[in-house]
Amino acid sequence: MSDHVYKTVEVTGSSTTSIDDGIRAAVSKASQSLRGLEWFEVVGVRGHLADGQVAHFQVTVKIGFRLE
Repeated sequence: MSDHVYKTVEVTGSSTTSIDDGIRAAVSKASQSLRGLEWFEVVGVRGHLADGQVAHFQVTVKIGFRLE
């Protein structure tokens, strides 16, 4: 078995629906320009409020991808 080396990037996904959708949006967008995505870690959750209600969930994830 060979050793693997990973690079990480942080991206923030946004959703009006849920934290889960925010994570999926971030990973989906990152996968459009990066290859070899292997894992993610949630590093922050925040939100946007409008008129006293939750308008958006904003989820920052660290995404790891294997270096070629």
